[in-house]
Amino acid sequence: MSTAALIVAAGRGARAAIAGGGPKQYALLGGLPLLERTLSAFLGHPGISVVMTVIHADDRDLYDCATRRLAAHTGAGKLLEPVIGGATRQASVRCGLEALATRAPASVLIHDAARPFVDADTIERVIAALGSSAGAIAAQPVADTLKREGAGGAIAGTVDRQGLWRAQTPQGFRFGAILAAHRRAAGEDRGNFTDDSAVAEWAGIPVALVAGSSRNVKITTAEDLAIADLLLTKPLEPRTGTGFDVHRFGPGDHVWLCGVKIPHDHGLVGHSDADAPLHALTDALLGTIGDGDIGQHFPPSDPTWKGAASSTFLADAARRIAERGGRITNVDVTILCEAPRVGPHRDAMRKAIADVLGLTLDRVGVKATTTETMGFTGRREGLAAMASATVLLPC
Repeated sequence: MSTAALIVAAGRGARAAIAGGGPKQYALLGGLPLLERTLSAFLGHPGISVVMTVIHADDRDLYDCATRRLAAHTGAGKLLEPVIGGATRQASVRCGLEALATRAPASVLIHDAARPFVDADTIERVIAALGSSAGAIAAQPVADTLKREGAGGAIAGTVDRQGLWRAQTPQGFRFGAILAAHRRAAGEDRGNFTDDSAVAEWAGIPVALVAGSSRNVKITTAEDLAIADLLLTKPLEPRTGTGFDVHRFGPGDHVWLCGVKIPHDHGLVGHSDADAPLHALTDALLGTIGDGDIGQHFPPSDPTWKGAASSTFLADAARRIAERGGRITNVDVTILCEAPRVGPHRDAMRKAIADVLGLTLDRVGVKATTTETMGFTGRREGLAAMASATVLLPC
């Protein structure tokens, strides 16, 4: 059953605006944009087929900046182009649902961008509940004693909390049913629902309660931002990884080096685009977190990666580091070959790597050397690449 995720990020969030007046969903939490953390949770979940974000019309540049490290998912078609929302959250959700309608997913999970700590188990429980219910939401039983306010601010009574739950997101629904409910609410000018389960209840869609998580908090105020950032800010330790790769020359009229297409009298032979420097750099990044190598995550026996751009592999390694709370501080690549000449393309190579990893150019090094006509590179049978990477990871 295909399940889409719709991330609602069109609000202004005035109570938790970031420095300069920007909305909270683009604030940095532990060095990463809040929205990036939210999107990563759904992009990395195997039960989610596609992810779409609803953004404000003024926020496209902020969105692009916040999602640039998610390029691998964009290339794989999992992260869809964002859609512009409406004047209210309810209207924004309907805009997103309408945009997903052409894909006709079986179900959809609607989630607030301001809940960046949603975990895979919560997502899984909501998806599983849709197997037996037309709707399901993550929620938690109310634990606090509830008081009703009376005249003059005095307590008028204590509310029985038995059976009361605090609604969270994601809120999941059979796609056709929730789209029809939102269309009907818009047609009848019912725009005052506070969440999507309220729309569903009004439309007669049964909604199940599933266990949420106490960590799945919604960032609402500047204080929430500060507390969340503090929770994510841990002592960091430097990790260094190295990588090495070789590819032989074969028929062709160009080679890919560091994400740049360079004319040459031969091509490089490989299952993907045979970009040896990016393969070495991917392994170096994976080495910093002890997460195998490129062949483990993207095996050459898998036809999915036939001819694939190696920037996809590099972006995936960066995502794995980010999910562990890490930050890439610098990378360095050395290319060993007699030809082609690297110098004229060095700046383009550095920029290509920097764009994928979200780094400034001064944190990316690209060098080249010959082997003085010795060995297989000296005989121009192929080329080799070495790479190193330094990452800061929570202790």
